[in-house]
Amino acid sequence: MSKVAKRFTVKEFDILTRHKKIDNDKYHELDELTFDLLEQFVLDSSSIIDDTEALAHFMSISNIRGIGKVIRLKNYVGLLVMKNGTEIEILPKIYSYKQNQSEQETKRVLLEMLKYLPDIPYKKFNITNLDLAKNNLLEIFIKMFINEVQSLVKKGLKLDYEKFEGNELFYKGRLDFPQHIRHNLVHRERFYITYDKLDLNRIENRLLKTTLLNIKSKTKNLRSKKDISTLLDIFDDVDIISNVNYAFSTISNDRNMKEYSQILKWCKIFLQNKSFTTFSGLSVAYALLFPMEIVYEAYIAILLKRNLPNNEYFLRTQDRTHYLFDDPKRFSLRPDLVIQKENKNVVLDTKWKILNNDPTTNYGISQADMYQMFAYHYKYNAECVITIYPWNNSFNEKPELIRYSGKDSVTVYTFFVNLFDIDNSIKRLIKLLRVSMK
Repeated sequence: MSKVAKRFTVKEFDILTRHKKIDNDKYHELDELTFDLLEQFVLDSSSIIDDTEALAHFMSISNIRGIGKVIRLKNYVGLLVMKNGTEIEILPKIYSYKQNQSEQETKRVLLEMLKYLPDIPYKKFNITNLDLAKNNLLEIFIKMFINEVQSLVKKGLKLDYEKFEGNELFYKGRLDFPQHIRHNLVHRERFYITYDKLDLNRIENRLLKTTLLNIKSKTKNLRSKKDISTLLDIFDDVDIISNVNYAFSTISNDRNMKEYSQILKWCKIFLQNKSFTTFSGLSVAYALLFPMEIVYEAYIAILLKRNLPNNEYFLRTQDRTHYLFDDPKRFSLRPDLVIQKENKNVVLDTKWKILNNDPTTNYGISQADMYQMFAYHYKYNAECVITIYPWNNSFNEKPELIRYSGKDSVTVYTFFVNLFDIDNSIKRLIKLLRVSMK
């Protein structure tokens, strides 16, 4: 009987130990083989990822006195499947007004947030009925892809004309006279013909079949395996693709193919590791990691855009209007959000950091961040700057705004959103914007 794969669920910023049990929720004991594989993955990734995804951004290796070597998780969440079958699921560290929030509820919030990342193709997928306790993120994405393919099959797969050439007993299309003479001097009953025929073997369907085969090898869910096998029967006469990158470059932009637009994004995710950060290495079977600061920023931006009246407010993301210096233009300023109403501006910056309720330490707000906010306020001639942090349980359920202001009319607010109560948090944020821009 094969061993059942181990599964660990941890939180960002937690610490993983090598066969060492610590009486602290932040520490998680891994067996020696899994720890060694994970350590090798971190070392391998440091040599293959570029400067924007530096090793220290997602995990680091260090030593703690009395504990030994540990692996510290950073602000990346997602899933790691090691070569020995061990699954390490990393969830975001988010808080609700309830004392104990289940892992399933945390995962549900994460999936909701991920919808707002650019190019994630499940914007309208209903995650309510998913069994989040049994399925890791990879299995959930596989189920979403299967659902998309099943829906597409019901609507009807697109056919394409393919050139056919052969020596047939019937006449159709065009007679290839040189070939006809060569093959049929004796067989007068035959015709060497060429014609176009409609079939499923177009590039988009070939990508779908290649993706189905790819995820069939990854999923451990029996229902998913069965659904994939059923779908593969439909694609029986479709060829697989060996050069995936070239195949994607030849996809048709035909308007008639719009039904394929979302599903081809899924194909890129599984075949090219597109749309979110992935890493690889000899010690890891699959790695799917999301930077929470980017997830959080995209989430807040879209929710604000949806809830602000378009005819009253104009919202810009990652604005590059201003530089710290104008002669020469150097050190570009790039605030997460700039909201404009008539001739008034408010700058907003999302911060995926856990603050503390201690005024003597400035609540854990860094001085560098405040210098940055000061520059935003000055350069954008803003009414105020609002920094948006995730709420945590060291604060009251409805924390007061933290407000800093100076004699030079610079005002910076620290605002908290509760990700388990996001609708009310966004309403409060819009109320602050309205008051600030009167």
